[in-house]
Formats: sequence, C-alpha cells, structure tokens
Amino acid sequence: MGAVSQQIRELCDGSPILSRILAVLTVLFLVGVSYFSWIRPYQLNWRATNEEVGQRMAGDDLNPDPSFLATRAITIAGSPDEIWPWLLQMGYGRAGFYGYDLLENIGSPMGIRSAEEIQPEFQRFGVGDEVPISAVVSMTFHAIEPNRHLIWVGSEEIEPGAFTWALYPLEEGQTRLVSRIRWSYHWRPISVIPLVLFTEFADHIAVRKILQGVQGRVEGNVEPMWIQNAELFTFVGTLFIFTVALLLICLRRLTWQSWAAGLFAGAVWLTTWYAPIPSWLSVLLALAAIGALYLVPRQRPEVG
Repeated sequence: MGAVSQQIRELCDGSPILSRILAVLTVLFLVGVSYFSWIRPYQLNWRATNEEVGQRMAGDDLNPDPSFLATRAITIAGSPDEIWPWLLQMGYGRAGFYGYDLLENIGSPMGIRSAEEIQPEFQRFGVGDEVPISAVVSMTFHAIEPNRHLIWVGSEEIEPGAFTWALYPLEEGQTRLVSRIRWSYHWRPISVIPLVLFTEFADHIAVRKILQGVQGRVEGNVEPMWIQNAELFTFVGTLFIFTVALLLICLRRLTWQSWAAGLFAGAVWLTTWYAPIPSWLSVLLALAAIGALYLVPRQRPEVG
C-alpha cells in the first residue's frame, strides 16, 4: 500500500494537471460518500416514524421495486377534512404547491404565489384527471379517497412513478400527513436525465417545503414569500460556491488549503440543502465558505 501511495505521489509531482484532477475527484468522492451514507437515508424518511416508513400505503402496488422510495411526514393541527381540500387543489396552474413559488409557479396563469385559501373551482377532480406538475410535465389522479388519500401516477407503462398523499388522524384534532414517492429511474431518452437528478438530489427540498406549506395554511400561519425566496437563493448560492471551489482547485496553485477549502464548500452545500438548520445559519455558512475560498493562496497553477 505504501509503495502504491509513493507511486501516486511521484506521478502527481510530475504532472500538476493530474494532481489537480485527483484533488477534485477526491473532494467529490468524500462528498458523495457523505451523501449516500448519511444524508440520503435521512432525507428519504424526513420526519417519518419507523412505523410509517414500514407500513403499506395505497399505491405501493403500482411500483413494487422502485429505485427511489421516499416516505416523509408532518403533524398538522387540523382534521383530515380540513387538510384534504389543500391537497386536492394542488398543481401547476391551479393552487400551486405551497413550496418555493418562485421556482414552482413561474409562468403559471394563476400567478406566482400559491393559493392561501381553498379554491372551489379546483375541488371537483376524478380518477384519470390531469395533475400538471409544471408547464411541460403532468401526472394523473390514479386514486382519490376523500379525507384519506390521493395518488398521482406518471405516464410510464411499466413501473410508473407514484406519488401518494395520505392522512392519518391522531388524537386532539391532529393529523399526520404522509407523502410517499415510488420512482424507477429511466435514463433514456437523455432528456429525462435532469428529472432523474432533480428527483435524487432536490426532491427532498421540494416535498419538505410542500408539507410545511400545507401545515402553515391549515394552521393559519402562511410563510411570507421573501423567506422562501431567501432559502431558495441560499440553496442556489451554496451549490454555486461549491462549483466555484472545484474550479479554483484546478485554476489555482494546488495546496492543502485550497483542497480543504473545496471540501469545506462541499460540506456547506450538503448542510444547507439537507440539514434542519435555520436560514440565518445557512447564510453564515455560505459566507464562511466564501471567506475560505478568498483566503486560499491565489497564485496561478504551474504549467506542466
């Protein structure tokens, strides 16, 4: 093992370009290991109990062996009949999704802001009706059981994507809203790859915000739009910072400081996207990552 390490060191010493490529790959490897080992299991079951994760739900038979299976939940101070209308009216060009409106409702004929009240015109849907997800993507209602569950299903003939929203009443007027997604990745045609990447890395952010948005509307505590916009810009910003950090590893003189700054930027990206931390702390971490990149020696790399 020591001989192999020595050979790699000698090879990198003779090829600065190779050493920088290996440095970037090492950062990506460590970030990837962190994501798949700890973060992905957490984000797939956000706030869901072990019982909720293990229980059978309506729609499970639509895709029995999915490559992406997520069960998320939230407790809402309201009865199922109070929550149900908010679920039924969701959709692009309808009531919105109660999440990151600037992203989810862009171009919607109903405006950029998700509805903050029940819309009677969007309360009369049946099985087979369309559920617009965006201006170009739609699902359909596979099942509708008032005050119990509704299921959106994709257009794939084999192993379709299934999105279940279910309501489970608790004591003292509370209800558990449980979301389950069963999805099998399809890599062809190439146009579906962005959807695959979004589902894998950003679905948790979107669904978490939808659940919180439903909760806020039922409980009469709708979040101001500027807060969700600040969160969204922070998400985009930390991903941009991490991308810049990887580029700087290649463009600057490679040192342990520049490599560590890149790894720190990756940790900040993972934390702001997936950890349950307040927005102000996400901003501070983003500023810390920018500071780390600025303090790294800025000499240009050697040519070799």
